[in-house]
Amino acid sequence: MEERTLWGEFGKGVFAQNAVFVLAVGLCPALAVTTGVKNAVAMGVAVIFVLVCANTLVALLRKLIPQEVRIPCFIVIIGSFVTMVEIVFKGKLPPEINASLGIFLPLIVVNCIILYRAESFAYKQGVLRSLLDALGIGVGFMLAICLVAGVREILGSGTIWDYPWVPISWPVRYVPASILIQAPGAFLVLGLLLGFFNWLRGRLLAPRKA
Repeated sequence: MEERTLWGEFGKGVFAQNAVFVLAVGLCPALAVTTGVKNAVAMGVAVIFVLVCANTLVALLRKLIPQEVRIPCFIVIIGSFVTMVEIVFKGKLPPEINASLGIFLPLIVVNCIILYRAESFAYKQGVLRSLLDALGIGVGFMLAICLVAGVREILGSGTIWDYPWVPISWPVRYVPASILIQAPGAFLVLGLLLGFFNWLRGRLLAPRKA
C-alpha cells in the first residue's frame, strides 16, 4: 500500500495533474521553445533538474525557513539551481539550442510550476514525497512540451529531431505548414491538444451506462 501511495505521488504529476494539459501552468515555454523536439527535450531536462533539486532542498530545510520569508527563500534556492543549468547548457549544448531557449531558461526561476510545487507541496511534506512529486510534475511537463514540439516540427518543418520524416525515395513530397512553427501555430497546436485531452478526460471520468 505504501509503495502504491508513493507511486501515486509520481503518477499524479504525469497524468491527473499534468502541468500543461490539466493545470495549464508553465505555458510560456510550452509556446516559445517548442519549434523543435530538441529544444523541448532540453527545456524539459532543465525543468526536471531544477524541480527535483529545489523540491528536495525545500523539504529538507522546511522547518528552518521562516513562514514570513519563504517565497524569497524559494526563489534563492531555485535561482541557484537554474544558474547551474545555464552554465552546463552553455558549455555542453549546441549554440542553436541555447539560442532557441533564450530568456526562457533563466526565467525558470519564476516559473509558476516550480514555485507552486515548492509552496504547496515541498514546504509541507517530507523529502521522499517531495522528490517524487517534483519528478512526476517534471516528467509530465517534459512529455507535454515534447508532444507539442513533435506536432509542430513534424507538420510545420517536415522533420523530426531535424531529420526529414518523408524518405527521399518517395515520389510524393510533403509541403510543411510553416505557420505551425510560428507564434500563431504554437497557440493553435496547444489549444487543439488542450481541447483533445479535456475531451478525453471527460470521457474517461464520465459514468458508464449500464
